[in-house]
Amino acid sequence: MQTNCDLELLPAMIKFRPNSVLARNTMWMFVGQGLRLVIQALYFVAIARSLGTRNYGAFVGVVALVGIVYPFGDFGSGNLLVKNVSREKGLFGTYWGMALTTTAVTSAGLLVGVLLLAHFVLPTTIPLALVTLVAAADLVGLNIITVCAQSFQAFDRLHWTAAINILISASRLIGASVLIAIHHHPSPLQWGYIYFCSTATVAVVACMLVIAKLGSPRFNFLRSAAEFREGFYFSAGMSAQTIYNDIDKTMLARLGSLEATGIYAAAYRLIDVCFVPVSSLLHASYSSFFRAGAGGIGPCLTYAKPLLLRALGYAAFAGLAILLCAGVVPYILGTGYAKTAEALRWLAVLPVLKVIHYFFSNALTGSGHQLWRTIIQVAVAIFNVLVNFWLIPLYSWRGAAWSSVASDAMLACGVAAAVIVIARRTRDIRPNSAVDAIPWSTEGPLVRTLVASSVSDPD
Repeated sequence: MQTNCDLELLPAMIKFRPNSVLARNTMWMFVGQGLRLVIQALYFVAIARSLGTRNYGAFVGVVALVGIVYPFGDFGSGNLLVKNVSREKGLFGTYWGMALTTTAVTSAGLLVGVLLLAHFVLPTTIPLALVTLVAAADLVGLNIITVCAQSFQAFDRLHWTAAINILISASRLIGASVLIAIHHHPSPLQWGYIYFCSTATVAVVACMLVIAKLGSPRFNFLRSAAEFREGFYFSAGMSAQTIYNDIDKTMLARLGSLEATGIYAAAYRLIDVCFVPVSSLLHASYSSFFRAGAGGIGPCLTYAKPLLLRALGYAAFAGLAILLCAGVVPYILGTGYAKTAEALRWLAVLPVLKVIHYFFSNALTGSGHQLWRTIIQVAVAIFNVLVNFWLIPLYSWRGAAWSSVASDAMLACGVAAAVIVIARRTRDIRPNSAVDAIPWSTEGPLVRTLVASSVSDPD
């Protein structure tokens, strides 16, 4: 298959220039996620204060449980869409239709599984209706919303991806405002109804937007064995990521207390907020990793290096800011969250660790080594669960924080080691005579590799 990397995109794949496609898309995602961040902060503070630590912990425990199986809702079809459509735009209708049908079939079965699992994992004080509402909202609605956002991501039209992300947060803020206006101290179940209705509404709007801007889906229930296998790798990796990020919240609700879950979940949420600029860059560059990865792991690393260095600089600054400013959190969320300040200080190193493993992980994914990324993620997830069984009963939310830091450090080392090994194994590439005849002047090695891939393809 030909490497579809337009010439105007090549400079952006070497340098992060202000007028490059990558820079514009990063800015769109940063503005979009910035607005989403403000909206999320408003409804996060409103819900956290109105529910209180116990009720907020109950809701977060359910969300964390559903989040473990959420990536299997589309069985990796959204990532397959980005991979294939970013290289060949004409395949969009086929892969979007495949993503919608896959989501409809698999999420229905997963919903039943979550309800059965909740009986054994969650405290009996959490109503089954709440689990049903959250599971339906995330497994079906949120997966459809994500696929719609990824559709625009595959076309590098991230202003629409950002718009969809803003829409989901705005709908929840409106719902939370209405709920609190009616019930000053709502129950988790009441918030569950709002959560479900807002997600379902945005899912319908997002699908209509994709149809209007990109085209209608071509429904096809058939997937090749290779795509089915790769889709499983994507889903398993994302599920493992959710486990080592969020399973500690579910385990806190079961092995600790709902108050501890609320304290720790609030701290982790604020860490995610600080990571928004980096996640914006990761979203903007994701499709380009697949285009660069057509030439192997080397071009992916060349592409990732300048972005990684800039992101590391920001993450170090963010970590320092968290250490210095954690004490203001109880004044914002209320006195019930006083211990969240300490939790934040324990987690302050996470932005740096996440930068390392996300960029190296995307290099593995983009170059066709998703299996190795998945294996490492699953190993870290197992480690996280086992360590939490030991630490949470002894140290409550502090144990969860320590296991989270250890897991992210293990993940960063694991993916970095995998990238180094794979890069060394694939270093010796047979030269192409047609490529050697091209005068390269000052172009970087990534340009050479990408053009080599193009001129060697008979199509």
